[in-house]
Amino acid sequence: MIFDIAHETLPREELEALQLRRLKDLCNRVYANVPFYRRRFDELGITPSDIRSLKDVKLLPFTEKQDLRNNFPYGLFAVPPQNIVRLHASSGTTGKATVIGYTRRDLDNWADLMARCLSMAGANASDFVHVAFGYGLFTGGLGAHYGAERLGATTIPVSGGATKRQVQLMRDFGATVLCCTPSYALFLYDAGLEAGIDIGKLPLRIGVFGAEPWTEEMRADIERKMRIDALNIYGLSEVMGPGVAMECVEAKQGMHIQEDHFLAEIIDPVTGEQLPPGATGELVLTTLTKEGAPLLRYRTRDITSLETTPCRCGRTFVRVNRFSGRSDDMLIIRGVNVFPTQIETILLEAGMSPHYQIILTREGTLDNVEVQVELTESMFSDAVKDLQQREARIQKTIKEFLGVTARVRLVEPRSIQRFEGKAQRVLDRRQM
Repeated sequence: MIFDIAHETLPREELEALQLRRLKDLCNRVYANVPFYRRRFDELGITPSDIRSLKDVKLLPFTEKQDLRNNFPYGLFAVPPQNIVRLHASSGTTGKATVIGYTRRDLDNWADLMARCLSMAGANASDFVHVAFGYGLFTGGLGAHYGAERLGATTIPVSGGATKRQVQLMRDFGATVLCCTPSYALFLYDAGLEAGIDIGKLPLRIGVFGAEPWTEEMRADIERKMRIDALNIYGLSEVMGPGVAMECVEAKQGMHIQEDHFLAEIIDPVTGEQLPPGATGELVLTTLTKEGAPLLRYRTRDITSLETTPCRCGRTFVRVNRFSGRSDDMLIIRGVNVFPTQIETILLEAGMSPHYQIILTREGTLDNVEVQVELTESMFSDAVKDLQQREARIQKTIKEFLGVTARVRLVEPRSIQRFEGKAQRVLDRRQM
């Protein structure tokens, strides 16, 4: 079933005409209402009237995550405060998160797009959707929640945590669709076996998984153990949240970008130049319909390519292929975006030395983080109890500001390897 057949199957010519109308309107709105963009237009010597075709998008300025932080909290909003009905935010260090505002229409569009995604996965109004993405400022839980309700399905808003109880609820409530990170899905499966519940024998038939990178091998493992169709969903809190792109169950070969709402480009991550169709580069997204906090040419830093061949599901939207990496040093840990520099800021503010290393491992299906940081010479003689308390304080700060549970271990001075070139801050020992 195609949830919005009128838009999801638009002929390319009609779709591009719609995109152009919306792009022109977007340029007019941000130039009139967002000083940041007005300055950028003026610096480039362009006006909204210069956008006459979709190819002209390359004339527009890029937007980067740091631009959102520099304009914290509301500097990129395009509507008055009274028109904003909800805020979401991604993690920051000392309060400098990326904040996104939504109008009522933004939330309605988001619900529609998530309903489309669930429909792409094969869900319908008769399903019971178990939402195990986190609720709160993170966009995952509420995005899936309102999408399931818009689809007409029964929504089970469990959020994260209490894993064994979640498996019991999946059994007792008869969940047929699971929304969470892929690693948490495998954790749920293992927890179920420990509790005497085999998820593979429950009514569950669909998994909508995202918020962290995963491989085809992990998909095969999930599908074999849980006896479901496991589908990939993509989104960014800065752009909207989950629902920007979604795999269809018919093909499972790339995620359909919802092109009537998002204009996609692939650029060279070094030069910023647009790349030809089929080339691999950095995905750039423009929010064609966002009212509250619209973005021009947002650099996602995700490396991929676009697939334009027709899909057997009948949808005409292009597909984004599985991501091969990132053009920056961002880490994705249990669905949370973390930059090593954010951890560095916390360490330095705690009076620690600048010599540290972040070690990522995988225990079962979940990521673990250990931060090793050298003691200064003056701290090295401190009592063990004092050092343990210092470790605990840093762990608590990382959890509060970044939303990630990390083990902090203080090590001897000069025990972390030095590098002549760029320091190797991250050791990723995860086996995906």
